[in-house]
Amino acid sequence: MDDPVAARQQAPERTSSAAAGPPPRPGRLATVLALARAGLIASALVTVYYLLPLDRPDRAAATAILVCGLLAVAGVFAWEVRIIVQAPNPRLKAVEALAVTVVLYLVLFAGTYYLLNRSAPGSFSEPLTKTDALYFTLTTFTTVGYGDISATSQAARVATMFQMAGGLVVVGVAARILAQAVETGLRRRDGRVEARGAAGNDTEERP
Repeated sequence: MDDPVAARQQAPERTSSAAAGPPPRPGRLATVLALARAGLIASALVTVYYLLPLDRPDRAAATAILVCGLLAVAGVFAWEVRIIVQAPNPRLKAVEALAVTVVLYLVLFAGTYYLLNRSAPGSFSEPLTKTDALYFTLTTFTTVGYGDISATSQAARVATMFQMAGGLVVVGVAARILAQAVETGLRRRDGRVEARGAAGNDTEERP
């Protein structure tokens, strides 16, 4: 016959092992919601870009927007990294954070190019609409460079070089930081699951 005392001693171990098992992966609904949220935020940023009154020709405004915008991008990215570490699904949050950061970065430079073109006509090979400025920003970021629009003035070329250098940072450094944040978030989540399992085990062992 089985020893009932031994069975009772083994029961908490099985309960603890089940409670401290691997956390469930994000379901399809959570993935769809995260992607939809990232798409909505990106669409909102592009919409704001088109709605902003950027028709006032002012080179100082273009410089101020670029500097303040880059600081805003860095601030938003740092905030997103903190959220990733605390999120229950760090991978999904990292995808959302990367989408928001990249779109904000592109919209920032598109606005800068548009203002620069308005304040100093001839800065580019052709006059830029907001769509043209966004198109030039995207082709520069993706290193496609069709050549149909190019920077001709010194100020426009300096701004384009800043975008190129920043793009390397976003693709390289930012992606690595996000990967490290995801790993930290996963470790924190696994630690919380193990702590809950240990707490449940202690509760069951109390007389």
